[in-house]
Amino acid sequence: MRNLLTTEQAAGRRRFHAFAAEAIRPRAAEADARQAVSRDVVKALAAEGLLSAMIPGPDGDPALDPLEYGLFTEEIGWACQNVRNFVAVSDMVAHSVWRWGTDAQRARWLGPIAAGEVIAAFALTEPGIGSDAKSVATTAEPAGDEIVLRGRKKWISFGAIADVFLVFAQYDGKHTAFLVERDAPGLDISPIGDLLGLRGSLLAELTFTDCRIPAANLVGRPGTGLTFVASSALDVGRYSTAWGSVGLARACAEDSAAYATRRSQGGGPIRDHQLVQVMLTDMHVDNTAARLLCHRAGLARAARDPEAINQTLAAKYFASRAAMRAAADAVQIHGAVGIGSEAAVQRYLRDAKVMEIIEGTSQLLQSILGAAATGAGL
Repeated sequence: MRNLLTTEQAAGRRRFHAFAAEAIRPRAAEADARQAVSRDVVKALAAEGLLSAMIPGPDGDPALDPLEYGLFTEEIGWACQNVRNFVAVSDMVAHSVWRWGTDAQRARWLGPIAAGEVIAAFALTEPGIGSDAKSVATTAEPAGDEIVLRGRKKWISFGAIADVFLVFAQYDGKHTAFLVERDAPGLDISPIGDLLGLRGSLLAELTFTDCRIPAANLVGRPGTGLTFVASSALDVGRYSTAWGSVGLARACAEDSAAYATRRSQGGGPIRDHQLVQVMLTDMHVDNTAARLLCHRAGLARAARDPEAINQTLAAKYFASRAAMRAAADAVQIHGAVGIGSEAAVQRYLRDAKVMEIIEGTSQLLQSILGAAATGAGL
């Protein structure tokens, strides 16, 4: 992988790893146990200029290129999936406002989101509607210089603490996006806890009961909510999930190799047992293949290749499944130690399962990629 990176990208990767190792990884277990990402971590990300890093900064600071962003995401995924999820969600909203919002919306939100002063959440999923995004039931109606929202959203990452939500609703029968502030009248927020994985991601259910927002909070044009705003944001989320899965699989491989070296059984370290070597080999090869798929997707994104979307889908599909296989084998290698509440690999396994679900389930991606494979190909 090292030879595939430019000097600048390799230097960036070293910087991202050092930051993740110092500021994020030591608090990963705490985030899982407390079911909350620390605000100190958010401040640290902002201080490093690593929030909204996909878009140019307000002072003209350059954005990370797609590969640099992927390498950054791999490192925070290696350190803590809750923090990776926070960055992804924040970036999905910031990218949407930057690309589709008005000048006033950009001026109001982009700086504070990048500074970690405003927490943003992406509110698409509904209680009965997950992957079928086109069928959202939440409605929005004009009322003079206001818009009235009615409906529910569920499983909204960081919705429990978000200051602003990017909400998708049917507006005159057209899929449309809106910015809704936390204190909007008629918005009720109910935290969701005790999840299987990504337990520190502070999920919430949102209920809109005649929720009134300014008409100026409409993002893009009516009818562009799914095909433009949501689609481009989900593409960002899938790219992050793909690289984050590479980081998670790498953590599994590293922890397993270290444990297999120090754990003795039958007169020697278990790393010498052939069946353990099989699992370590599969982790390494799967992780290498997943990283190369992510690298290919990053190059396609940088070149603005139309196939970048499908390549990102393929990377997310393979990498999330590879992370799940690696996590399951990591627990197996650790044996009884691996199922203990203090074991990192136990957390890896729970988080890895979620990676196969968020930003499009593996089965949804199989359907999309299968259709693509019979057309232009992948």
